[in-house]
Amino acid sequence: MTERGLLGALGCSPGHRVDIHPHDGMLVIASALEGQHVVGSRGELPLPASVRQMCGIMPGQPLLLAALVAHDLLVIHPARTVARLLADRHAQVIGDPRVG
Repeated sequence: MTERGLLGALGCSPGHRVDIHPHDGMLVIASALEGQHVVGSRGELPLPASVRQMCGIMPGQPLLLAALVAHDLLVIHPARTVARLLADRHAQVIGDPRVG
């Protein structure tokens, strides 16, 4: 994955170490002095197959990336997770008696 703008906003330049953790259908990436993963020389961040599989991320699948700068985190949401969250939210709105 290459997203120099978001990585730059988080201060993740080439050589920066991070940890990648699956969490509730998304990937959470955090700076870590002894992190297992390293931002590459061109600003790329490898996403290991094992963590992609845990979140159901398939090659070529659209992803939503969000930089939570105040928390020094990058969150990657697979498209299906975003669709599920929106569907849940829309169901809440439809069930609201004030809507309609």
